[in-house]
Amino acid sequence: MDMEKILIVGGSSGMGLALAGRCLAEGARVIIAGRGEAKLSAAREALGRRDTLEMAVADISREDEVAALFQRIGRIDHIVSTAADIEGAYRLLPEVELSAAQRVVESKFYGPLLLAKHGAPMLPPSGSLTFVSGIAAYRPAARGAVVAAVNAALEGLVRALAVELAPIRVNAVSPGWVDTPIWEFVAGDRKAETLAAMAERLPARRVGKPEDIADAIRFLIGNRFTTGETLHVEGGHRLV
Repeated sequence: MDMEKILIVGGSSGMGLALAGRCLAEGARVIIAGRGEAKLSAAREALGRRDTLEMAVADISREDEVAALFQRIGRIDHIVSTAADIEGAYRLLPEVELSAAQRVVESKFYGPLLLAKHGAPMLPPSGSLTFVSGIAAYRPAARGAVVAAVNAALEGLVRALAVELAPIRVNAVSPGWVDTPIWEFVAGDRKAETLAAMAERLPARRVGKPEDIADAIRFLIGNRFTTGETLHVEGGHRLV
């Protein structure tokens, strides 16, 4: 990974931040991107490595901003998106607001689609795109219909893009329950209690950490014989 150039959308927190730290430690040049300049600046301070770390403010649901992003950064080796806007999406069906559902689709489906459209021409044949779906596609629950559907759609997109963009590799990681700030939107002040209950159920006997998902994404970036796949990193959640 030494001196490879990697774009991480969602790199200011959670899984993306963990991945940025790992890639920087391995000698990569990293660009963290997201909508919030303050969060990106805080992440940049936390990560250090100012000589090999850049930040870019961009909303990947807007095609003009995605196109401008790649015009600025130019050639790149790998593209990753961990971005997900699920605020307000975990609701029972009668309470679901279309605007919240649309934000999930924009961040987790249209965003990856636009990153592929405008980013693939900037990648070498050995390059890759890696996106993040999730366990909801396999273990849906009440209140999770929107997220389950979008995760499943993203995995379908990954398979199709792996064929269309070959030999560029396109993959997804499907995390289980991971202790990240996103759980504040899902469980509120019951976050710790909810995660602890799931940890007791899982064969792994714990929920995930951002570093677990970063490890999986790092594998997909580096393994040149893996494409069109969804790598499940969920502590055995599909088994229980």
